Amino acid sequence: MNSYLLHHRNPSEERRSCYPLRISSIFVHLTYLVALSSLGFLILELLKPKTDFVPAKIDLLFTAVSATTVSSMSAVEMEAFSDPQLVVLSVLMFLGGEIFVSMIALIVGNYKNEVAGEDDYLEIESDSDDPEFRFLDFPNPYLENDALDHLISSIWRYIFAVHFLGVSSLFFYLTLNRSAAEVLESKGLKTSTFTVFTVISTFSNCGFVPTNENLIAFRENSGLLLILMPQILLGNTLFPFCLRIFLRFHSSKNKREEAEYLLNDSNKIDFFHLLPNLHSLFLAATVLCFTLIGFFMFAAFEWNSAALAGLNPYRKVVCILFQVVNARYSGETVVDLSKVTPALLVFFIFMMYLPPYTSFLPLKYGGEDGKERQENGIGENLVFSQLSYLAIFVIIICITEKKSMENDPLNFNVLNITLEVISAYGNVGFTTGYSCERRLIQDGKCVNRWYGFVGAWSNEGKVVLLLVMFFGRLKQFNKNGGQAWKLL
Repeated sequence: MNSYLLHHRNPSEERRSCYPLRISSIFVHLTYLVALSSLGFLILELLKPKTDFVPAKIDLLFTAVSATTVSSMSAVEMEAFSDPQLVVLSVLMFLGGEIFVSMIALIVGNYKNEVAGEDDYLEIESDSDDPEFRFLDFPNPYLENDALDHLISSIWRYIFAVHFLGVSSLFFYLTLNRSAAEVLESKGLKTSTFTVFTVISTFSNCGFVPTNENLIAFRENSGLLLILMPQILLGNTLFPFCLRIFLRFHSSKNKREEAEYLLNDSNKIDFFHLLPNLHSLFLAATVLCFTLIGFFMFAAFEWNSAALAGLNPYRKVVCILFQVVNARYSGETVVDLSKVTPALLVFFIFMMYLPPYTSFLPLKYGGEDGKERQENGIGENLVFSQLSYLAIFVIIICITEKKSMENDPLNFNVLNITLEVISAYGNVGFTTGYSCERRLIQDGKCVNRWYGFVGAWSNEGKVVLLLVMFFGRLKQFNKNGGQAWKLL
């Protein structure tokens, strides 16, 4: 009698333990983000800024959290930071990026599975005396672990390849393009610092740029914008689609079995970004559809507006395309959003609210005939929907900024506040900014600054938005919240 061991998972036990595991995962992710933000804040405070201006502690903390949660919500002008501080922000953006964090979670989960697997096996017995039985039609018990190892190494190669191509292309462009180089020289920025910082920020979909006005200063450099656009898509909305392509064409022959397992049985791999083939195709089509809708809306409303003034038709097309692509989670900008029509701002709010992998998917995965149901626990029933939490945050900020809304209604209006909150929740970074010209009461003391609208808020409002950034970074754990509430 021959005995064989296979890893066994009990589906009913997994469902019963799902909610506690999710709570544990949220706690681990939150602890990681808070610890990283705190460490970044302490280092930023120790380093000297480039200018004589010394940011307040709340603003430094806000910036550190914004970089870690890849939100790019700014309360300080970026040109105030010295090169060492920009390096710290680069590290925070890289270590806080969604792809990097999910890969670390995959590594930890794979290690736990390997350790737990030693005590969790299903014994299969056979009466066959054939010595070759074990080699016939018997699955490789180590294939799943080997496939996970291959997936982790592939993601590392993917991250390195995208960053290497991005840095080399952007550095080469800045070296050859005199007008772009002059912008950096006028701001006292090194080409190497700007290149590395911007590529890391773009791929992680943070949106920070080491210039005060973000990329508005480079709106005429279409080549630079075309270099950065693929980085945005490769690091977020198209990552599942591109990851499948990378696994298919960049796996060596001796890893072909692991690659095929990942591509054909992605539903068995506990990795959020590895979507089934058809799902990833629908995702790519949806991203293209949203981009085209946004492009035509922006062109229809703003083609001859002040936001695109001074640009020829080709540069307008590139700027519009770049701005629309950034509406899905990156947040870099080439136009002043305070000058665009409110209808377009509402569209951007909608785009920022949608999860990154939103797709039109007419097919239903999982569950037998789609009828499998799971009873919610008491804790899950008390969880609100994401939209409910956002409404609460907007209300709280309207309370903290009540005085400003009364005295400065053109800057502090509900639409601008909602845009700022949804932008923080979506970890995007779009903002209308603050303009002294829009103030009804001119006292001669107001100075226009190149930072986000939140920079003009009270400390209480900044703390609330800081919480929104953390909530947005962890929104994947609450995507099914509010199911206990029925609207009849």
